[in-house]
Amino acid sequence: MTTQPEAAVEVLRSRGIVEPVELAIGVGPQLGALAENLENAIAVPYSDLPGFPAIEKSLGEGRLIAGTLEGTRILCLQGRSHFYETGDPTLMATPLETLAMLGVSNLLIASTAGSVNADFYPGQLVLITDHINFNGLNPLIGMAAEGGFVSLTEAYDKRLLRRLKQAGANSGVSVHEGIYMWFSGPSFETPAEVKMARLLGADAIGMSIVPEVILARRLALRVAAIAVVTTFGAGFSGGNPTQGETRQQALSGLISLRRLIRAFIKTKDEGWSVGLRRDDAR
Repeated sequence: MTTQPEAAVEVLRSRGIVEPVELAIGVGPQLGALAENLENAIAVPYSDLPGFPAIEKSLGEGRLIAGTLEGTRILCLQGRSHFYETGDPTLMATPLETLAMLGVSNLLIASTAGSVNADFYPGQLVLITDHINFNGLNPLIGMAAEGGFVSLTEAYDKRLLRRLKQAGANSGVSVHEGIYMWFSGPSFETPAEVKMARLLGADAIGMSIVPEVILARRLALRVAAIAVVTTFGAGFSGGNPTQGETRQQALSGLISLRRLIRAFIKTKDEGWSVGLRRDDAR
């Protein structure tokens, strides 16, 4: 029987999207415009791909887009389904398995986040070095017999992190490094929860990234994640986050994010993809 990822791959191949692909980028609704930079783009709606999540109409149409950027072939998951929409942390499992079947070995996730670090201001970028799964939920529950015990010692690949830092220096984009804590949403965190996050060592908080990282590591994808700071957490540095503020600051940070990713991809000329194959995963 054909699995949903296998069926999705066949649809993509029929539309002219074929392997190999060096890099995939996953972006949420606030940063979806990032995909507009791709040249010779081929876009396939999620609705045409078996097992891909339905995206809320208010957030735009979910699409898988293939194209080139700085001479590198890229797949972009434009739009993703969040845990708070259905209560299911496995929603992005099929899209990620589809990427793996197309030969993707490197995944870059970009999302928005709230800051609980006084040095991280709205509009700035944070490179995620580790995470805290505050929800306690795990998308691999029930998969233990299929290799569900996945090491997350280096969930965020150090080599990709180094190249992102170098890209920041090359492009003049200031980047921070920090730990991300996952909350379920869709409500923003309380001042007490923000205080707790700080005490536990978090620098940024948000409602995504973590389930995707766990699923990606199960597939031996090498992962890097960037958070665009949109607000301070509730009760911290005057923070009182709203959806409108989040959207506004996401657009502000998108400019820097585009510059950083372009510079990151240019490091391919310095050998950024060497040794980053899935069969060499930890």
